[in-house]
Amino acid sequence: MPNYLLLLLFQTKRNAGKMIKENQQTTGKLMQFLGQQAWFEPVRRKFWANPDLLMASKATLAIALLAIPFVWAGQSFMAVTLALGALAGALSETDDHPKGRIKSLALKVISFGISSLAVELLRPYPILLGVGLAISTIVFLLIGGLSERYRGVTFGALLVGIYAMLGTEISPAWYWQPILLSGGALFYGLLSLALLFLHPYRLLEEQLARGFIALSDYLNVKASLFPSDEKLQEKIRNQLAIQNVQLVGALDRIKEVLNSYGDSLKDDTPLKPYLRYFMLLQSLHERAASSHERYDLLSSDPANLELLEGIGQTLQQLAMATKQFANSLLTGVPYRHPVSLGWTVNVLNDQLAKSKTDESQPLALLVTNLTRSHRSLLNLREDLQRNLAPRLEKDERNLIQRLKDQLNWNHPRFRHAIRLSLCFLIGFTISESFEVVKGEWIILTSLFVCQPSYSETRRRLFQRILGTLSGVVSGVLIVQILPTVPGQLLLLLAAAFAFFLWLRKKYAVSVIFITIFVLSAFNLIANKGVALMLPRVIDTLIGSALAILTVRLLWPDWQHKRLPGLLANALTKNTAYFQAIVTEYAQGSTDDDLQYRIARREAHRADNALVLAWQDMQVEPRQHQQFQKQAFALTYLNHALLSYLSAFGAHRQQQVSTNQALLDLAKETLQTLQKAEPSQLAPNTEEHKHVVNLLQAIRERILSSEQGVTRQQFTLLYNIADVTAQMLELANLLPQKASGEV
Repeated sequence: MPNYLLLLLFQTKRNAGKMIKENQQTTGKLMQFLGQQAWFEPVRRKFWANPDLLMASKATLAIALLAIPFVWAGQSFMAVTLALGALAGALSETDDHPKGRIKSLALKVISFGISSLAVELLRPYPILLGVGLAISTIVFLLIGGLSERYRGVTFGALLVGIYAMLGTEISPAWYWQPILLSGGALFYGLLSLALLFLHPYRLLEEQLARGFIALSDYLNVKASLFPSDEKLQEKIRNQLAIQNVQLVGALDRIKEVLNSYGDSLKDDTPLKPYLRYFMLLQSLHERAASSHERYDLLSSDPANLELLEGIGQTLQQLAMATKQFANSLLTGVPYRHPVSLGWTVNVLNDQLAKSKTDESQPLALLVTNLTRSHRSLLNLREDLQRNLAPRLEKDERNLIQRLKDQLNWNHPRFRHAIRLSLCFLIGFTISESFEVVKGEWIILTSLFVCQPSYSETRRRLFQRILGTLSGVVSGVLIVQILPTVPGQLLLLLAAAFAFFLWLRKKYAVSVIFITIFVLSAFNLIANKGVALMLPRVIDTLIGSALAILTVRLLWPDWQHKRLPGLLANALTKNTAYFQAIVTEYAQGSTDDDLQYRIARREAHRADNALVLAWQDMQVEPRQHQQFQKQAFALTYLNHALLSYLSAFGAHRQQQVSTNQALLDLAKETLQTLQKAEPSQLAPNTEEHKHVVNLLQAIRERILSSEQGVTRQQFTLLYNIADVTAQMLELANLLPQKASGEV
């Protein structure tokens, strides 16, 4: 018997391998045939260059393949329930290696089945269902905090549970919804998995492309600095700080996907090119984030205007080049470095060489930075030949430890779980007590509107309400034009496509289309879509009100209370980044500078936290908008400090580590930062005198140094110390009792 099983297993594996090989050959022949058609290549490039379009097409195809046959057969309930399962499967999909996707899909189908089955079995017992809903919400959210994969699965399970509550009244039998909702998710998952197997590294390419596009946007904003006056520069620098949030977020997502692929591959050889792209993006980001001088002061000198305009044009060309590289990653078309960028950089260097005035010399390091960025993109193929695979930062905690870390009243995710659970429980109680028509929409609204912070919830509230109202009005009008069953089905598919197309771009617009999707779905099932639109609006208003009240009353985390702690954290992370830079200057940089990269990214995350705190403060209640001016100033100064640190770090490879005076003053500046611990953000006369003396010592070194790289690096050091002094002085105006709250 065992021999028979082994033979059967071997035969099955061989047949599967043969089928995969035949499918690949068939696909290859099909692609070869299509490649010969004149129309195919432009369409292919446009399609692959837009990840949102690809996602919308994939989800709509799955929904169409599931819904059309059942609608045709007169089984509209089954068609819509399968479509909802596919919709939930698409919404909960995460960026994972194909092997990870298989595990995720298995977990998703099981959790969807359990969630919907529990709803069906407990529906006759409202008290048990309400308690179960509240407890399961907390459990699912805490499990979702373990990793990105679990986050997608548990969100989908919550969503499917609410969908099942909506469908219990019209379900023919208790077992149909668990089967159909899980089946819809399984079908979408298999379709998505099949497409992923055809192009296994597509998810990596998408995330890398998003990162390079974010860098391109950052460079375009920065180009506005050259030239600029003081007032304009302040506005642009705050735009840069906000744009930096998007860029650092993209870098973090790329790292997570790279780790997912690295954990799934035995041989990381196919991963090495993507690791090099990631390293390139990080180095380009550090150079882009660099500030070398007060550009408003340089702009005020007419002798610098021509050079500054050239720098602005070069930044715009670099932005175009990085966007072109992102397009290359998405479409698979080989990257061609723009010849015009090379010309612009050469002209810029010639212009700098001809300028002998002292006023133009501070721009030399910036021009060097731009030149190195240009060469990094130009020599990209040569860089890919290097065999070294850089290490990436990983979360080394096991799942148990991650779960324990969340079981804390101060942990944001635990607080969010309690808030959302309470929202669901109150919403369910209102629905049952007052027999609200389709009251489950109250819970569904709370799921999407209730966010971890007050400001996020407030933004989502207005987007949800505006989108729902617009969707109801437009949906009711469109339904009059398409009253037939085929028309309703077409409207449902079009709404699904538009929903996924806009989901990542603009949430309010996507809500319009999901509202039309719901209207079409209920028209298909019972021709009651229009009649249910008023209850949907009422339920949306109730659910939104519940979400905003819960977040406002339970741990609202007003930003003025968090500000001192965020500042202390930013100073700590900037100090660690500066320490890593000084170490690189003293010991020389290496190809695998993991600790340096970790320190840099943590400094950017801390800076982003300050930026987001200032942004969030703008939408908080007026009585909680305290220290708004200080928050703005601190955001500006911290981003300036990080920019000067980035510039100092970007030039660590320029053979100047032998200058002992530079190292000594850098270490003294570092000690000044290290003394500014969170517990010491209080007036300190002696420390203030020390900073003044340090600035004087650096100024003397600048004046005694000859023109060149070393003098410019002394200038950077002076700017770092000067901004640090300004931040410490401003920090003294904040309430010290809250300094530990982060």
